[in-house]
Amino acid sequence: MESEGERVRRERAEELFAEAHRQQMAGDLAEAKRLYRESLEMCPTAEGHTFLGWTYSFEGRWEDAIAECLRAIQVDPAFGNPYNDIGAYLIELGRVDEAIEWFKKALKAQRYESYCFPHFNLGRVYEKKGMFEKALAEYRAAQKENPQHRGAQSAVKRLQAMKN
Repeated sequence: MESEGERVRRERAEELFAEAHRQQMAGDLAEAKRLYRESLEMCPTAEGHTFLGWTYSFEGRWEDAIAECLRAIQVDPAFGNPYNDIGAYLIELGRVDEAIEWFKKALKAQRYESYCFPHFNLGRVYEKKGMFEKALAEYRAAQKENPQHRGAQSAVKRLQAMKN
């Protein structure tokens, strides 16, 4: 049972997180980072660490972004976003083979709303490696999860055209 003080801290942390996300989307990365950190000090969450890492990625700070995602996984191993994000950051670092295991972990995560992303990202990796059938299968899986995913739509068309 959560005490009144804990509830107030959690609610304040959620408000700070929401404001941090608004600032991040508005392009004020310094303010977003400050607010995410303040939120995390009040109540550490997997979402807070993951989104702070995402903010670092906007600055090309891939290793810092990965470190935050690893902290997110420590807080809540069931949360899928940090697994996918680590894989995406590894792609940016040119470490595509390492990325595969992270996308597969994202697909097994119990708490994840957008399984289309790890499927799409696995498709990207397999396409880079010249494994076009596997890439096409992943792009189709992404498209099945989210029929409006434009990246998956164009990737499926592009790879199907290559087959013909």
